[in-house]
Amino acid sequence: MQYLGLGVVVAILALIAVLTSVRLLAGGHWLLGWLRGTFGMLVMALAALVGLVAWDLTTYQPLNIGTPLVSLSFKSDGQQRYQVRIEEGQKVRFVTLEGDLWQLDVRAVHWKGIASLIGLEPGYRLEKLSGRYLAVEQQDHLRHPHVKLAHSRAGVDFWSWLQRCQCAPLLIEAQPRRVSFLPIADVAEYRIEMAPTGLLAKPANAAAERALNDW
Repeated sequence: MQYLGLGVVVAILALIAVLTSVRLLAGGHWLLGWLRGTFGMLVMALAALVGLVAWDLTTYQPLNIGTPLVSLSFKSDGQQRYQVRIEEGQKVRFVTLEGDLWQLDVRAVHWKGIASLIGLEPGYRLEKLSGRYLAVEQQDHLRHPHVKLAHSRAGVDFWSWLQRCQCAPLLIEAQPRRVSFLPIADVAEYRIEMAPTGLLAKPANAAAERALNDW
């Protein structure tokens, strides 16, 4: 709920900015009309951008260290082809993946400084689930190399902006996190959690344990 609430707060600020810009555009005399109009349009554009950032923030979830973020269950659907059940909290979805190994990419957001002091918690968003063959010749013909698990809305990617920007390292930090390639097996199940050192995948049943032992 934190990231939904944070998005709502930012959206309210955007609405206030829109109302301010409308007042600037509607008021005043001809002497200041051009300046008011230019400034009003700039404020309105900024408000629209802030509103889109707020919308993008609602795609993130609170990140709790040591608590499972997601469970992955694999079920064979043909030769080296699997239906993957992705369980994230109350949300369950199914995707198709090919290969002998799987990899998961996650976006993490860590608040720093005053943002951390006021109680804002780290957040995350599942990014991509990838498959890979052990044989190079098969890898070249992979039809489903990866599955996107989330998309930024309206083309506004708040997390990518943070990664490229050097202006806000004291407030918030965007970090990529990854579970590197692990073996896939029929009916194998893994649970992924965030440890202090990064993402950690744990076998959740005997099939996953056997796959790891045989790898």
